[in-house]
Amino acid sequence: MSPLRGAGVVAVVALACALPGAALAEADTAGVPVAEFPSENLCTPDDPALDELSGLAAVGGRLFATPDAGVDESVVELDLDCTVMQRFPVPVDPYDIEDLAAGPDGRLWLADIGDNTSARQTVALISLDPDSGAGDLYRLTYPDGPRDAEAVLVSASGEPVIVTKTLFGASGVYRPARGRALEQLATPGPTPLEKVGSLALGPTDTPGGPLPGASSTLITGGAVSPDGTVAAVRTYTDVYLFHAPDTDLVAALTAGPALRIPVPDEPQGEAVAFTSSGDLVTGSEAVVQGGTLTEARPPIRVWRGVTDHFGAKPVSDTESNSDSYAGPIGVAAGVAVLVAVGAVILRFLRTRRS
Repeated sequence: MSPLRGAGVVAVVALACALPGAALAEADTAGVPVAEFPSENLCTPDDPALDELSGLAAVGGRLFATPDAGVDESVVELDLDCTVMQRFPVPVDPYDIEDLAAGPDGRLWLADIGDNTSARQTVALISLDPDSGAGDLYRLTYPDGPRDAEAVLVSASGEPVIVTKTLFGASGVYRPARGRALEQLATPGPTPLEKVGSLALGPTDTPGGPLPGASSTLITGGAVSPDGTVAAVRTYTDVYLFHAPDTDLVAALTAGPALRIPVPDEPQGEAVAFTSSGDLVTGSEAVVQGGTLTEARPPIRVWRGVTDHFGAKPVSDTESNSDSYAGPIGVAAGVAVLVAVGAVILRFLRTRRS
């Protein structure tokens, strides 16, 4: 949900940033190395339903998106030029969907965890089968009272992790009590969550976001690579990468980020996802005032070879049941593989001749 909908939020943030010793100033990640990966615009959504784009997820060769409390809160499948190919109505009536994640079994998970006023007694995850459109509701409860959140990540073992969106100080990291995986959650529940750590990001000088002085510290989305060894948590302005070589997502998040990718000039960047070829995809809400689009819609961007930096396994070496993403996101990786295989074959033939 738009952070500008709460009356006085901008003024409160500006005041907090101006005060000496304000909590926002304590979350200093200046020591995190900045990574530079080749990037390009994948496409620009032209469907008004995605003006409030909040979540992205890639399952094999398919790219899915969901808006945030927009006119049409269904999940959509996009083709390579961001045209909506089909729509999936949410299986249950949601309250405030804020993120979208892909589970290890290929199901999509909608994070109905938005709570700007911190008043909800339960939040929820909603499953969605991208083939049939069927799904279920799984309610969750925080151990320490209502929390606003916009980021959900799902580990390789199917454990969901929620990172809250905290205006002052560190955000909380929560998972189902006793480390339950998605298939172990009760429907409709609720299942209790447990707090397993905290995470503080920013501030940075990356331009963008809706709240001057605070956009680089507010956590708005998350994702996990297909093999589970790299996690991403984003703010409005930056994406932070966490290494989980043993696929322990909680340990990686609480240990802190390994790299930071500046994602400048996104007006309200909330969406992030990994593709099966190891690229990172980011997206942002558009600028809408009074129901009218006031600026050009921001593009969905691709950051190439992100998981390669950590030596992540290619998707073919994992237990994924999906093919790699066919199209611009996977072309570079596919060409590189073909060139490498051709070189090996040619070397082998020359050896045979000699």
